[in-house]
Amino acid sequence: MRTREALIRAAAESFDQDGFTVASLTRISSRAGVSSGALHFHFASKAALADAVEEAAAMVLRAIAHDADRPGSSRLQHLVDATHRLAEALRDDVVLRAGFELSGETARVPRTDLRLSWRDRVERQVRRCEETGELRAGVTAGRVVSAVVAATVGFEVLGVRNRAWLAPGTIAEFWRLLLPTLASDAVVARIRPEGSVRSAG
Repeated sequence: MRTREALIRAAAESFDQDGFTVASLTRISSRAGVSSGALHFHFASKAALADAVEEAAAMVLRAIAHDADRPGSSRLQHLVDATHRLAEALRDDVVLRAGFELSGETARVPRTDLRLSWRDRVERQVRRCEETGELRAGVTAGRVVSAVVAATVGFEVLGVRNRAWLAPGTIAEFWRLLLPTLASDAVVARIRPEGSVRSAG
């Protein structure tokens, strides 16, 4: 299990640094500190290794969505918190970052499209906002989903080259601009654009 996890992380680092097409199994096995034979024992091909990276990244994404969905606060705040958690994880977790990058890789068909999974999670949360009456009258859930997904996936793509796009201040400023168009003044007043839970970093 430790060897498999080391290989997944090494592959994620290689995919993140070099891209799927350029990354080599030889470099991945060397980075993981295992033999080529050990790599092939766990993964038959680079594509199988990429699938494993995506699956590991999907688990991280599920945890992000689950952690943000706490009882006792507004559904809109949950959504804000989830975007902050996603940006933080994309900054700090190479497996999640590589998983998202693999979802946009044209040289292979993704097994787990993380961008689509993220859209589904945003849509579920926005529907809950709609059900609880947190959206401004006349604002449809579909428009909110489109805006949030387009922006957050855009931050993810831009963040590959410049991590400032994933900084807490960037995400908070996005919400400061968007929240007044989504919800009533009374609801907006209760929402913290900087997120209700901030890490020490």
